[in-house]
Amino acid sequence: MSKATGGCGGDGKAPSASTGRGPDPLHRVCVAPMMDWTDRHCRYFLRQVSARARLYTEMITTGALIHGDVGRHLGFSPEEHPVAAQLGGSEPADLARCAQLVEQYGYDEVNLNCGCPSERVQHGAFGACLMAEPGLVADCVRAMKEAVRIPVTVKHRTGVDHIEDYEFLATFVDTVARAGCATFIVHARNAVLKGLSPKENREVPPLKYAYAYRLKRDFPQLQIVVNGGITAWDQIDAHLAHVDGVMLGRAAYHDSWLLADPGRTRPEVVRAMAAYAAGQSSLRHVARHMLGLYHGHPRARLWRRMLSDPARLSQNDPRLLLEACEAVESAAKETPHERRPQAEEIQVRP
Repeated sequence: MSKATGGCGGDGKAPSASTGRGPDPLHRVCVAPMMDWTDRHCRYFLRQVSARARLYTEMITTGALIHGDVGRHLGFSPEEHPVAAQLGGSEPADLARCAQLVEQYGYDEVNLNCGCPSERVQHGAFGACLMAEPGLVADCVRAMKEAVRIPVTVKHRTGVDHIEDYEFLATFVDTVARAGCATFIVHARNAVLKGLSPKENREVPPLKYAYAYRLKRDFPQLQIVVNGGITAWDQIDAHLAHVDGVMLGRAAYHDSWLLADPGRTRPEVVRAMAAYAAGQSSLRHVARHMLGLYHGHPRARLWRRMLSDPARLSQNDPRLLLEACEAVESAAKETPHERRPQAEEIQVRP
């Protein structure tokens, strides 16, 4: 692959990527695990945008790790820290074994999926259907806690199907917390296990943020992170008045600049990614995650078009990223009003 060089609003040198574990150990801002999206290339890209956000892998099933290629599923770049691996499974022994693999690979956290509503996951007897078995989830968490020293966390829904009462959620959290889980990531919708697709499950069940807020009041010793329908910084700030953290999903993917650190520029990110892409086997696999970098910019369409050019992508030349950036930046210089409130520092509450 050709070495990345060139302009793109600067000297052409890729800035050094952050290699620390980031200043956000308490899940203040997180990016959700998203199947087919939050792979290692996506996470590396998001880390260039934000040094603060906690990143998550796609869900990895215990079967994939026990019977598959562990390195392919768990390999990641040191620059991705802080980063967590999400596991899917319901057998305590298998989850404990896989949690050990996660820890051995250097992840900062292992997360148990109790929120995915897809039929494929249900057939494996894990995901959101586990909310109906809090005792089993507690056994899983206990086994994982005994196997590793990194934090074991749980991501879940507010309920399943037509179970709408808060007491169901509180019982689940209380039971699992007694097994040693101290961080709960609450997707503030019910999971409808029959009749809705995964996409519809992200949109149709009503949001119940009040349930997440109440969890924090009822279990002040726990860390409660809210997820679902969060798309802007005014919403993030509003949630942080009630809970410990927020988790963004598709909003962070489609509009990655929402996460941008103060003082960071898009050309800096592009140069870092061009240097990264020079060491990868497929530019297409890297570039596909970058399409939203210029979301809201006057020349966003030009950026997407250049990064989607099949002929150029097939050449595997990372200079395409630099050329696209140069075209966008030279055609329409970023103006101050384009820097949205994401550039403001987040103050961590004591």
